[in-house]
Parts: sequence; C-alpha cells; structure tokens
Amino acid sequence: MVETAAALRAISHNVRAARARAGLSLEELGRRAQVSKGALVGLEKSQGNPNLATLIRLADTLGVSLSALVQGPPGGRVKIVAADSVAPLWTGERGSEVKLVLTTSGSAPVEIWRWRLEPGEACPGHPYQAGVVKTISVTAGWMVLVVDGAEHRVETGQTAVLGGDLPHTYCGAGTETCNVIMTVHLR
Repeated sequence: MVETAAALRAISHNVRAARARAGLSLEELGRRAQVSKGALVGLEKSQGNPNLATLIRLADTLGVSLSALVQGPPGGRVKIVAADSVAPLWTGERGSEVKLVLTTSGSAPVEIWRWRLEPGEACPGHPYQAGVVKTISVTAGWMVLVVDGAEHRVETGQTAVLGGDLPHTYCGAGTETCNVIMTVHLR
C-alpha cells in the first residue's frame, strides 16, 4: 500500500505541475479531458484512484506523456527500474496486470510497458493520438490482439506493430500466462 500512496502522490504533483505549466484551471482541464472537477480536485490532493483511461486523457490534454504523470522525480544519467518498484495501472480479475515501466525523454519519447495477461482475460487498449505507434512483443505464451475487430495471434518471439489510435484489445490466450513488452512511440 505504501507504493500505491507514493504513486498517487507523484501523480498528484505531476498533474498539478503540468496543469500550471499549461495555464489551465481545474474547470478547463476537466472540460477538455472529460474528467469531473471533483475528480481532479481529489487527484491533486492525492485522493482517489484514477483509472488508465482517465490518466491517458489527462496526459493527452496536458500535452505530456503518460509516464510524465505517473513517475516520480528523474534520477541521474542512468535509471534502473526494478520490476517490483512499478505499481500496476490495470489489474484483471484473474491476475493480469499492466505496468508503465518508464518513458524515455528527448524529441522522440518512447513508453515501455510490461504486461502479464492470464488466459481468458482481456484488456481494452486505450487510443492515443494519431501518429503514435505501438509494438507488442510476446516474450512468453501467446495472445490474441484484436485490432478494428480483426483477431491476430501473436506468439512467443513475435512482435506486432499497430497505430496507437486504432481500436484494439489485448486478450490472454492458451493455457499459460502471456508476458508482453510493449513500446509506445510517441509523436
């Protein structure tokens, strides 16, 4: 629970700072991101439990990467992220989880995600802005990637590439856990 409280404090600080840099009131940010003012007030006070879709809408509206909202202060020249130091942004009923590990900086930032999909569990993909590209690399097991209604089997050792703005769903398949590394190449 300590990690969750620390993550919420980081999100609170980062949203408040990005909103101030953008010169937006709570009302205007809420209107543009389709998030209630009450939810934003709670979020900026380190209260509540924002879901992944809300965080993506806030990041897009504020013009920052998702990890810029969820990560703590930057470290030195080398950053090492321990597997257990990142809180899941989505968890499924069967034990699936999605973690945003980090986002690189610079003119072409990339988000690095770690997924664990349990058989029979599905997670909807939240669309990004046009021009964003996602790569989904399966490191163990296999999954079904549904893009615009079409199903694509992605097996161990394979990588799928898709436009991040397309409607898509990640589905755990088979009888074993599917492990995935996803990169999101931001504009």
